[in-house]
Amino acid sequence: RPLAGLQFYTEQLQSVCLIKMHSDATNFQLSSHLSTLANIHKIYHTLNRLNLTEEVSQDDHQTGSLRSCSSSDCCTKAMPPRKKRRPAAGDDLSAKKSRHDSVYRKHEASRIKSEEIFSSKRCLEWFYEYAGNDDVVGPEGMEKFCEDIGVEPENVVMLVLAWKLDAQNMGYFTLQEWLKGMGALQCDTTEKLRNSLDYLRSVLNESTNFKLIYRYAFDFAREKDQRSLDINTAKCMLGLLFGKTWPLFPVFNQFLEQSKYKVINKDQWCNVLEFSRTINLDLSNYDEDGAWPVLLDEFVEWYKDRQMS
Repeated sequence: RPLAGLQFYTEQLQSVCLIKMHSDATNFQLSSHLSTLANIHKIYHTLNRLNLTEEVSQDDHQTGSLRSCSSSDCCTKAMPPRKKRRPAAGDDLSAKKSRHDSVYRKHEASRIKSEEIFSSKRCLEWFYEYAGNDDVVGPEGMEKFCEDIGVEPENVVMLVLAWKLDAQNMGYFTLQEWLKGMGALQCDTTEKLRNSLDYLRSVLNESTNFKLIYRYAFDFAREKDQRSLDINTAKCMLGLLFGKTWPLFPVFNQFLEQSKYKVINKDQWCNVLEFSRTINLDLSNYDEDGAWPVLLDEFVEWYKDRQMS
């Protein structure tokens, strides 16, 4: 009986061990399945964030089922392309307007740059507006030219412009002079020259330039078959150059009007400039024994007599 009781307990213990072993195996298998499902769930959500999964139907979401594919299907099927957002009508119009504005800005920048660059062709066309069928701008064309740029023909700026063009005859611009001079000024339209007038006036403020223009004026204004400048033309040119810069010019001009001189030669002309620059307004430093021309000796004597009387 004791042995029978021991056998009974032994059998019971074996049964309990078998049950526990079976339970442990079941729990291990269940844990393994749950771990696999969790991994699949993570992979699905990762692909979903990357927009690489197919849409899940409403029924699949309700039942909680997941779509599965065989390894061969996953390898052979290409991922669906990422869908692009279709632009709204307003966005499309805005994009077109932006492209149009960009093209317009580029065109305008190119046009402005083209206009700023000097063009010989444009300069030539500009010349013939005043020359007509000739190769020289004459008095009539010169008058229209002065009107267009807003300058009187007797204005000193026209003398400076003629000097820039190296014009040889007063009242005339040849084609060669025009192209060379306007090219140096980078002017090929009336507007560009009009914008350069202040610069041309400022040239006279520089001492060396003034001297060059002053000497140029004598040859520019004289008749080419004469070596001297007639007195009336000389007074006009001196008035242009000295009218606002030499305080004694009005008095000197009166002297010329009452004098016996009919012409002024180049030596006299050049010495007048030197006189205006070096002699005091009261003539106190004038040396009568210096190498001054007789014209200026007579002017100093006339002026002093006038002052005394």
